[in-house]
Amino acid sequence: MSIVGGHLNIYEGYYILFMAYSGVFKPHNPKKYRGNFRNIIYRSLWERKFMIFCDGNPNILQWGSEEVVIPYRSPVDGRVHRYFVDFNIKIRTKSGEVKKYLIEIKPKKQTVPPPESKKKTKTYRSSAMTYLKNRAKWEAAKDWAEDRQMDFMILTEDHLGV
Repeated sequence: MSIVGGHLNIYEGYYILFMAYSGVFKPHNPKKYRGNFRNIIYRSLWERKFMIFCDGNPNILQWGSEEVVIPYRSPVDGRVHRYFVDFNIKIRTKSGEVKKYLIEIKPKKQTVPPPESKKKTKTYRSSAMTYLKNRAKWEAAKDWAEDRQMDFMILTEDHLGV
């Protein structure tokens, strides 16, 4: 049996396929990539899907993955950390205008505060902390992008069609 992109384990007599959700992306159009095109890492299948889109779309003139690093202050510990934005792209719009974007790919549930809960479980606290850190990152990215005549966008499964 051959398994591509994952590995097979046997657990209590059952075969279980574990798919790899991260890997190295090999572009068909390496000249479009801004950065080291031999070391493009995706950390989710959603990121990989967006990479395929960037690589193959003729209106995307240039793109990079985790090539832009933005400092932000975490509301959790008050310290400055580095935020590696998922993507930066340069596109040609239908009107011929060239625009630049910073793009973050996240599950929709991480873009909104977790639902209030009477019991502050470990899961709730973790979700709340993640949301607070993400908001701080996104505010820093928005300011950074505006200073450079760029836009910042968050894409979720709704945008990616997954």
